[in-house]
Order: sequence, then structure tokens, then C-alpha cells
Amino acid sequence: MRPIGTATRGTTNPNRLRRMDRWIAATHGPALRRADSPVAVDIGYGAAPWTAVELLERLRTAEPRTAVVGIEISPERVAAAQPYAREGLTFRHGGFEIPLPQRPVLIRAANVLRQYDEGEVTAVWQRLCDRLAPGGLLVEGTCDEIGRRHVWVALGPEGPRTVTFATRLGSLDRPSDLAERLPKALIHRNVPGERVHAFLRDFDRAWAAAAPYASLGARQRWITAVRALSGDWPLTDGVRRWRQGEVTVEWGALEPGGL
Repeated sequence: MRPIGTATRGTTNPNRLRRMDRWIAATHGPALRRADSPVAVDIGYGAAPWTAVELLERLRTAEPRTAVVGIEISPERVAAAQPYAREGLTFRHGGFEIPLPQRPVLIRAANVLRQYDEGEVTAVWQRLCDRLAPGGLLVEGTCDEIGRRHVWVALGPEGPRTVTFATRLGSLDRPSDLAERLPKALIHRNVPGERVHAFLRDFDRAWAAAAPYASLGARQRWITAVRALSGDWPLTDGVRRWRQGEVTVEWGALEPGGL
């Protein structure tokens, strides 16, 4: 079967996806532990396999039995990755069809759909979610080149669940700086009248109001701003994750379609 998808630029850097990986390990660890054979997929890992190598290391802190399969649509990238294969880490040629005999508990697609058209996103999401094992998770999102700023959507077999914003707080001027890393499903919706625009507007206002806490550090200012934001927006996490420079909101609150 010919792989489904289009070859993308494939640029990557070590530790680029560390924020996403740590969130997955913390929030999806129980599902990995419950699985009889926990398999995770890193789809579109790029010209070098660093993200797949690191995903294995980080998921094994949550469940040591986890295996990772890196899938790339470019045969040359698969061949280049083979020297990094080891116990629990393999590389395969393929695309969105996920050419595995078993259904994975996790599929991660980072910086892949950013290079597709917005109109293609829903179909790709559906195809990937259809390949998940029961209780599985798809994480799809975008980050900058060195992993300071991320935004990702978490989806289950039923569809989108949440959107997470994550950043290195010392690099942040205001929360709406993260808008440039919105995933493809949301990045063109950051305009007046759309929910994601309203969320980032309110986040900026809460951040400005929390300015007095900056003397205690960026983390305390972030926590204060997010706590204020939680009064009007359905956040799904708490201080433990906020301390990491994260905040997660229900997908329905940001879903495209206008206010």
C-alpha cells in the first residue's frame, strides 16, 4: 500500500519536543501501564530520528515496557534512522495509514500537519484516531525550532479533547506569543470573532493583571494569570502542570466556528 501523506521539510533538533513528551508521559502514563503491549508511534519524525529516540526514553519513565515506532514517508529518512534502532525502537516506511499490525496506544504527530492545508486536517485526524487502540491518544501540534513554545491538540478515538499551551516562561513576553505556534486547525482562526482569539485575548489581560507577581518570578506570574483565566474558561489541569509553564483547555471552548 502506498503511504498516505506528503513528504514535509523534516527539520528537527534534539530536545525540540521535550515539553510535549513530558506532558504525554504525565497525563497518558496510566493508559500505557494498562496496555498489554504499549506501542507509541512518532509519525513524521523528520530527517533525523532524535524525536523518536527521546520519546522512547521519556515514555519509559512512565511505563518501561513501552515500544516506539518511528514512521516516515521518506524511505531515505527511514534508512538513515536504522543505526539508531534498538530494543523497543524501530523505524518504518509509511504515512497516515500507520502500517503496524497492532493498534498503538499513542500516536504523536508534531510539526507535520502545520505543512498541510487547513481543510485536510479533519480527515487526517479521523484517519489517525481510527488506528488508535481503545483508550489511545493522538497528540498533534506545533512548536518552534528549539522547543520553547508549543501548542498541541489531544484527541481520542471519539475526536478532539483538549488544547495545551506550553512555554519556557523566561522567553515569554505575553501569552499570545504562543499564537504563532497554534496547530493548523487553529492558526488561521486567531481573528476577532473566533474562540481561540478570545481565549488568547483574555489570557493576555490576565497576564497583564498579574504583573505585580513578576517580582516573584515568571512562574508565579503565570500561575496567577492561569488561575484568573480559569474563572471564565474550562481548564482541565491544575497548579502541578501550570508550574511547568502549561495550561490545558477543553477543545470545545476553542473549537473553530465563531463565538
